[in-house]
Amino acid sequence: MIRFALRCRPDRHDFDGWFRSNEDFEAQIARGLVACPVCGSDKVGKALMRPAVSGTKRDGPTPAEIAPAAGTEVAAPPPGTSFANAEPPHPELAKAFARLQALAREVRSKADYVGPKFAEEARRIHYGETEARQIYGEAAPNEVKELLNEGITAMPLPPLPEDKN
Repeated sequence: MIRFALRCRPDRHDFDGWFRSNEDFEAQIARGLVACPVCGSDKVGKALMRPAVSGTKRDGPTPAEIAPAAGTEVAAPPPGTSFANAEPPHPELAKAFARLQALAREVRSKADYVGPKFAEEARRIHYGETEARQIYGEAAPNEVKELLNEGITAMPLPPLPEDKN
């Protein structure tokens, strides 16, 4: 059995599905048998997921080790840009992740670090209380969600190897 992380296309609901094989998944999709448990849409596709490999030691930090206890480092990026914060399971994804890390370095080099006051400073910029500029820092997941609900763009930055130093 294979477990796939799935996402419905219309509303981006995430859920899991178990299949005998990738071919079984594809056949069920083609016949419209896979549906989102939240909205019922049959427009479903695979989402990015980490492979489940047992009996091996994973290189690199766990997500808990990457993010500070107080929150997750986020940035206010140009609109329409997004980063994935996942370990790539495929060589092509590894290349894409490396490009995302390069972009994260560029964001950091051109933005002001505001530390744990990211949410507060992002609001001040958004509401015109301070100069408009690119910033990055740390924010708890609930703070980022509140920013997004207010129409303030914020996104996670991928971890960088030099952050371990």
